[in-house]
Amino acid sequence: MTAEAPIPDKPALRATLRVRRRTLAAACPDAGRRAAALLPMEALPAFKIVGGYHPIGAELDPRPVLEALAAAGAVIALPVATTAGAPLIFRAAGDPAACIPDALGIPAPPPTAVALVPDLILAPVLAFDAQGRRLGQGGGHFDRTIGALRARRPLFVIGLAFAGQEVDALPAEPHDQPLDAILTEIGYRRFAKD
Repeated sequence: MTAEAPIPDKPALRATLRVRRRTLAAACPDAGRRAAALLPMEALPAFKIVGGYHPIGAELDPRPVLEALAAAGAVIALPVATTAGAPLIFRAAGDPAACIPDALGIPAPPPTAVALVPDLILAPVLAFDAQGRRLGQGGGHFDRTIGALRARRPLFVIGLAFAGQEVDALPAEPHDQPLDAILTEIGYRRFAKD
């Protein structure tokens, strides 16, 4: 997309894509398990701490993928929103029953959980394209977080999505953070970097 191309109406685009994602989730309720079975551990860069997410609505459930990464030796962390506009922080995932709502009302590890800095992140996806662009829920939380972490050190980001969430092209804005790879219920794809 050129600099002169208009940015589509993102709220309308998101509404359409949320309907599509709900349909895909209903059609393949075990997509997270299928995706986990297709994760090529040998193709991933070295990692010690993996940041996941708590699925909201019809987002692909990351728990089977996180379990596979933990079995490979990763320490699992979950995001915590402390304020609406700040980057997320990650805390050690523990007992799911100990999670409490964060500033956005999403279940997250409590303040007593150890803060961690991931070197691999699983990111929720509303849509993605073949260039590795990702459309999220619209709050910019993961983009701000990924950008802040990438400014400090190498970070590998895998989007988790249903294969049917791929679109021809997404707009790229300066704050958008590209994915390094996408994992769906039908396969894993790494994106070429310029």
